[in-house]
Amino acid sequence: MQVAEKVFVVTGAGNGIGRCVAQELIDRGAFVAGADLDEQALAGTAGLVSDSSRFTAHTLDIADRDAVATFPATVLAAHGRVDGLFNIAGIAQELQTIADLGDTRIETLMQVNFFGAVWMTRAFLPHLLQRPAGVVLNTSSLSAIVPVPGSAVYGASKAALALYSYGLAQDLRGRSNVTVTTVLPGSVWTDLVRKVSQQMGAPENVAKAFSGKPETVARRIVDATMKGRGRVVIGKDARVYDVVRRFSTRAADRLSYLQVGHAVYRKRTDAVRHR
Repeated sequence: MQVAEKVFVVTGAGNGIGRCVAQELIDRGAFVAGADLDEQALAGTAGLVSDSSRFTAHTLDIADRDAVATFPATVLAAHGRVDGLFNIAGIAQELQTIADLGDTRIETLMQVNFFGAVWMTRAFLPHLLQRPAGVVLNTSSLSAIVPVPGSAVYGASKAALALYSYGLAQDLRGRSNVTVTTVLPGSVWTDLVRKVSQQMGAPENVAKAFSGKPETVARRIVDATMKGRGRVVIGKDARVYDVVRRFSTRAADRLSYLQVGHAVYRKRTDAVRHR
């Protein structure tokens, strides 16, 4: 699909990868309906895009199924059509074991990271199917490739999204002109990753050096989606784990534990000792 003059919905457009994807699409001549829970962050994105006339900001909680169901009408009123959906929005899990994670937080992680993308896709798919060509992009994670210590529920939400996305692609393959792309990025230097690195006690400059730039990741996401690629792994760390896991699940799990586990579980052990 060509990007110019097409209309795309981008969730999580207020910051991080979502903001960069919105900017990238507009730089290529598209129109973007940016959705985010943070109205102020959306205003910031509107001030950064190269052509503000091509961007509309929409405050939306993607975990609210009723709000999502009515959102396509809002986008159609603003742009007249929809050619693609970029499900970027997501939230992180604080580095906690399952025993330490509260029920409410577990539900929120699944609602935003999994069900939010499901509701958005179901809401917009009928409109995409009416177009000559359409695209859906779902953002999974390295955590769907290998379990990351302290992120079990986050990983489960992203793994669920990946499998849903693969299944959706199967449902549509050969039956429509809508393609589905699943992206599995590794560490990307966003506010979300910055907070996680702080929790781990990692020096910010080191964490930043090992993380991808959101602008670069956004460019690759747009390229892959427009080409209709089914599965895309982005980032050195994600590619390494993807290869290792194909040969040995145990080796990939062990490598993840050595990289993150000691910091996460030592912190919990210290907390228990001081109770």
